[in-house]
Amino acid sequence: MTALTPGIALRRRSGAAHRRRKEALTAYLLIAPAFVLFLIFIAGPLLGGFALSLFNYDLLSPAKYVGSANFQQLVHDSVFLESLKVTAIFTVASVTLHVVVGLALALAVNRKMPGWLRYILRTAFFFPVLISWAVVSLIAEFTLDPNFGFIPYYLKKIGIPDVGYFTDPHTALGAIIGVDLWHTVGFTFLVLLAGLQAIPNDLYEVARVDGIGRIRTFTGITLPMLSPSLFFVTVVSIIGAFQLFEPANIITQGGPGTATETMVEYIYQTGFVQLNLGYAATLGLVLFAILLVITLVQFALGRRWVHYEVGD
Repeated sequence: MTALTPGIALRRRSGAAHRRRKEALTAYLLIAPAFVLFLIFIAGPLLGGFALSLFNYDLLSPAKYVGSANFQQLVHDSVFLESLKVTAIFTVASVTLHVVVGLALALAVNRKMPGWLRYILRTAFFFPVLISWAVVSLIAEFTLDPNFGFIPYYLKKIGIPDVGYFTDPHTALGAIIGVDLWHTVGFTFLVLLAGLQAIPNDLYEVARVDGIGRIRTFTGITLPMLSPSLFFVTVVSIIGAFQLFEPANIITQGGPGTATETMVEYIYQTGFVQLNLGYAATLGLVLFAILLVITLVQFALGRRWVHYEVGD
């Protein structure tokens, strides 16, 4: 083979470098719109919120720099600590119910049945997700009303005492959890159903030939193959639960007392009712930090139980 002359080799290296620069420029141009949107809608507001948290500002008077005073106030704010507790309880209950109920519905619909029946069930379970939270909140408020709601009416017929589900501190948060489950479990159901339908039938055929029972098949094939979908719905459900606002604001306004005072509801009351925007920004940053830590922990732990192939 004839060796390349220094001139030809230099031109080839120059051409390769030019192609790499052109490809890099093309890549930067393609990601530029997403990067600009990130700066405008995520990085910008986050930096603005941090800057606002260093001031006392009520829209009516000039902003006053207070440094870390807003962050120090968090430790002594009993309402904030209570809202954190309420949000944590709601998150644990909501995520658990979403995964369990969503998986049960997905397994039921994934069984052999006529196509038209599967279509009706999919539509019925997912339809509440399409309704706005405002409408769902009003429906729940009227249907559970102890005076003229049909649910309390029929419960009294079977001997269950009449209670104000949204006015009793012992039942208000549970009622909100139930309303949230009815409204949003359809999304979890649909994701898990898609995950179940993506599992190859050959794996179940081999399990039947080998005489493996249903429980071992479920734990050895279904759950490992479904783990990416379970991981996704868990992450999304936790983030959604921490951001719960509409039912707590529309139905109970955080009450009775602080029984349904979620963190987002407290941020709203602090920033838009009391006009304490600096402290509201501080609360928002704390909420962001909590969600960031929880999500990072989930991704770290997910490496141990999320399987993309049987045997991973």
